[in-house]
Amino acid sequence: MLLSKGFEVEMYTGTPAGEVVGFSDKIVAELEGFVREPDARNVEYTTAPFCRYEHLLCELVKPRVRLRNYLKTLGDYTIIPGSTLPLGGADVFHRSDPKNPYHTYIEETYGTDVVTASIHINVGLSDPEQLMRACRLIRVEAPLFLALTASSPFFDGKITGFHSTRWHLFPQTPAHVPLFESHLHHICWVEAQLAAGTMQSVRHLWSAVRPNGDRRPYNLNRLELRICDLVTDPLHLLAVTALLEARMQQLLASPELDPLESSQLSAHTRSEDLLAITLENEQAAAKNSLDATLRHWQTGQPIIARDWISQIYSEVHPVAHRSGISCFLTPVKQILKNGNQAQQWLAQAEQTNPTEVIQQAIANMQQQESQLAQDICQPVAA
Repeated sequence: MLLSKGFEVEMYTGTPAGEVVGFSDKIVAELEGFVREPDARNVEYTTAPFCRYEHLLCELVKPRVRLRNYLKTLGDYTIIPGSTLPLGGADVFHRSDPKNPYHTYIEETYGTDVVTASIHINVGLSDPEQLMRACRLIRVEAPLFLALTASSPFFDGKITGFHSTRWHLFPQTPAHVPLFESHLHHICWVEAQLAAGTMQSVRHLWSAVRPNGDRRPYNLNRLELRICDLVTDPLHLLAVTALLEARMQQLLASPELDPLESSQLSAHTRSEDLLAITLENEQAAAKNSLDATLRHWQTGQPIIARDWISQIYSEVHPVAHRSGISCFLTPVKQILKNGNQAQQWLAQAEQTNPTEVIQQAIANMQQQESQLAQDICQPVAA
C-alpha cells in the first residue's frame, strides 16, 4: 500500500536574466496556497498529500503555472531555479514582513545564509514509533538524497566549490539533534530545547530529517526530509520521492534496518557514532554530491555516494515494483548516469559562465513545465 506524499516547494522569483527579485508579499496576497518566507525573494507553496504519483505530478506543476501567470502581470518576471542566490544579492536581507518578530530573529541570527530554496518531502506514517524508526534510517542516509538533488554550485555570482552551497551554508538548528530513540525521547528533547531557547518554536528544528505533524511534538503523522536542494524537474523529484518511499516501506517490512537495531555497540555510543558519521557525510555530499566519498553507516567503510545509491536502488526496486511505482523510480538511474543539476551546470560553466548557465536553466524550466501542464495535468484533472 502506498504512503501519502506531499511537498513544500521554495522557489526564487526574478527576471529572465537571473536577477532575483522579491514579490512574496504580493504573491501571498493574490494566490491561494502560497506562503511567504522571511526574505521576500523566495516564496513557498505546499501540495496536498496524495498517494498516487500521477496526482503528485500535477500538484507540483499547476501552482507554478499559476505563479508564472501572475508574475507576468507584474512585468517580465519568472521563476529562477537553484537553491542559493546564484548571481548576486547575498549582501542584503529583503524582509517580507518587517513587523514579524520571528523574521527579525531569523535575519539577526542567520542573515542571508537562510535565503535558500529547497524541497521538503513529507511522507505519511501515523504510528509514532514506526515514524521514529523511519526518521533514524533516513537521517543516516539523508546525505544520499542531497547527493541526488544538489543544485546550488553558484552563489553571489561565483562558483563556490560546493555542489550544494545551500546545505554547506544553512545553519542546522539546534546544533546537536540526536537520533530519537522513541516518541517520548523526541517529546522530552523538544520541550527541553524550547525551555532552553535553542528552539524558538516547534518549527525551529532545522535538521536533515524531522518528524512532522499537526501538533508537534505530540501528534505526529509524517516524516519530513529537509536536506534536498530544489529539484526543478518534477519527474526527477518524483523519482527521489519514490526512492524515499520504497526505502521506508522496506524498513516497515524489515525493522532490523533501523540503525539502532543494527549495531552491537551500547545505545549511547552507537547513536553518537552514527551521528558523527552522518554529519561528516552531509558535508562531503554538499561538497561533491554523487562523487563524494562517504562512510557507510553500517560498516564504517568508505563508499562513493553514487555507488551507495545504486546499491539501495537495487534493494528497493522489488519493493517499488510490488507497489506499482517502479516506473517513477527509474529516473534515479538517469541522474546517476548524467549527473545531478549542480554537476550539469558546472560542466556547462566550463564552456561559458554561471550567468549564461542560469539564464538557460530559467528558459528550460519554463519550457518543461509548460509541456507537462499541457500533456499530463489536464487529462489527470479531468
